Amino acid sequence: MSGFESGSGAEQAHGHPVDPERVAGARSRLPSAEDTAQLTAALSLITDPTRARVLYALDLVDELCVGDVALALGVNEDVAGYALRVLRTAGLVTRRKEGRIVYYQLASGFPEPLLEHCLRQLVSLATSSEAQET
Repeated sequence: MSGFESGSGAEQAHGHPVDPERVAGARSRLPSAEDTAQLTAALSLITDPTRARVLYALDLVDELCVGDVALALGVNEDVAGYALRVLRTAGLVTRRKEGRIVYYQLASGFPEPLLEHCLRQLVSLATSSEAQET
């Protein structure tokens, strides 16, 4: 008895895989366990509302210094700085210095599909919360 066959009655009613081509197709296109771990780690970072808003702001205007991030988000500089530090450590944000001012921007390798999806969700949430307030 294979591992596929032990389970619910529905699974025992027929052999597995039911559709070997689809199973192979799914297997061939699934990300590796390592890639999935990296993706879920990145997603967990942006579940924090402040960090998500920082990413959104940086996407809109390319780069900002800590003080400007704080002003844009309506938070204090410590909160903005911590969010930027976490995002930079994770490789989602980079920085450049110009004199004494440090500017932050999205990392060039920021995963575009993830960014687009997250930003669409943020816009959707913002739109629905605005509609609820009126």
